[in-house]
Amino acid sequence: MNFLNLIRWKNLLMIALVQLLVKYAFLESFGVNFGLTTLQILILILATICIAAAGNVINDIYDVETDFVNKPDKIIIGKSISEKTAYNLFIILNVIGVGLGYYLSQSVGRSGFFSIFVIISALLYVYASYLKQTFLIGNIIISLLVALSIIVVGIFELLPVITTENRQTLYTFFKIILDYSVFAFIINLIREISKDIEDIDGDYKAGMRTLPIIIGRERAKNILFFLSLIPLLAVSYYVINSLYKNQIAVIFFLVFIIAPLLYISIKSFNAKTKKDYHHISNILKLVMFFGMLSLLLYSFI
Repeated sequence: MNFLNLIRWKNLLMIALVQLLVKYAFLESFGVNFGLTTLQILILILATICIAAAGNVINDIYDVETDFVNKPDKIIIGKSISEKTAYNLFIILNVIGVGLGYYLSQSVGRSGFFSIFVIISALLYVYASYLKQTFLIGNIIISLLVALSIIVVGIFELLPVITTENRQTLYTFFKIILDYSVFAFIINLIREISKDIEDIDGDYKAGMRTLPIIIGRERAKNILFFLSLIPLLAVSYYVINSLYKNQIAVIFFLVFIIAPLLYISIKSFNAKTKKDYHHISNILKLVMFFGMLSLLLYSFI
């Protein structure tokens, strides 16, 4: 169980679910033949979650000092699992992930795609060891990597089979995948800022330069509030302009995405305690989950 908690197994399941939804709930619902076979999409998923798991391990290794203040009851490195074992696990997971990425890139005839896995692996290490401590850059990088875990399915599914005849159709599919990745980026960025405010005490003692440490907790809370309005307004606009004819889709978005986003905005405006920001972070994770589940609606839209 300590191993599963170390690699953040729930987050990895979310990544796997999203990639499966993009292929089978979204792309396959149109009955068009795309680039990846069932085996290949499973390899892509395994490669992605191995690299993501490695990123979670190295992140925990570098976070030991701050976690002693922020989350003393959740520390794994140095207690249940030694730092040496964690480093070995980090290397093994990276080798497996990047190796599978290389094999997959070769099997679809696009060897250049291999660089995606190398870049993600490198960025996760640089994020944990350096970028996480810098003003906003770390938040943006990790949010971009979350978005990339969605885009990568479109890259492997659509680009290898693109032709002059199907270019416009596949572009439309890729644009929708890109829209979902932008949604994931924004939600994760808001969540990262909320977590930084929650963890300000431990981060300050560790000498980190996060947003709330640089500009203060109150100003960071104001930024969190205004950022929370962006997905709320964007999703509302999308429902009004694109989904208004489909009752099932409208109800789903109102209940599971718009209402929680409105709640998050109100909660962000009134947040005061560490517990408040932790609660906001958890609700944002649920919004992300239901946002990705909305891919199932394409069978009805």
